[in-house]
Amino acid sequence: MKILMVLTSHSDLGNTGKKTGFWIEEFAAPYYVFADAGATITIASPKGGQPPVDPKSEAPDAQTKDTQRFYKDDVAIDKVAHSLVLSQIDYHDYDAVFYPGGHGPLWDLANDRDSIALIEHFYNHQKPVGLVCHAPAALIYAKAINGDPLIHGKYVTGFSNEEEAAVDLVEVVPFLLEDVLIETGAHYSKGKIWESYTQQDGLLITGQNPGSSKATAELLLQTLEGLKKEHK
Repeated sequence: MKILMVLTSHSDLGNTGKKTGFWIEEFAAPYYVFADAGATITIASPKGGQPPVDPKSEAPDAQTKDTQRFYKDDVAIDKVAHSLVLSQIDYHDYDAVFYPGGHGPLWDLANDRDSIALIEHFYNHQKPVGLVCHAPAALIYAKAINGDPLIHGKYVTGFSNEEEAAVDLVEVVPFLLEDVLIETGAHYSKGKIWESYTQQDGLLITGQNPGSSKATAELLLQTLEGLKKEHK
């Protein structure tokens, strides 16, 4: 199995003067779900190189067994530090794609043409697409083969309005993910604030928040393994 993980390259938290980026746990938990299953993992980002890390994801209360494992994993750290440039990625080379969150994707991956095209190629060629927390923003402008929004009529989740309010960023983010997913025609649903909650609609797998990252990755892996069995 070859899995592509796409991280944000955006580091500025709106006009606050503070920094954002990708959320470490949302990368680390899925990374080890995939790695422990024997997958070959490639990391990419719009600008390549070291993607910015959300400073809040380095706080003591944001740490888990997976983040602690990551901090000691020189191979994984090096892979992140040398992420490939997204525009150079060919979907043919991978079996699935996974997008960790953090607030960064709201600013870059939501509008990134290479990312949008990549998601469309994966989905239209029967390859699973997984996204967690704010990363479902990358789905907003993706189109289905018939020209409709890819998520129109699809069951999805993502960071909720309540969760955005809880971190005091409602007035900072460029849009509220929950609202835009609904406006784009998705069947959005959510679980309790901060608790693990996932949705799967065929090849499209989404998780609501950081606590959902492992479960979202496991669903993507199960879907990928199911497809492999079908093609044997």
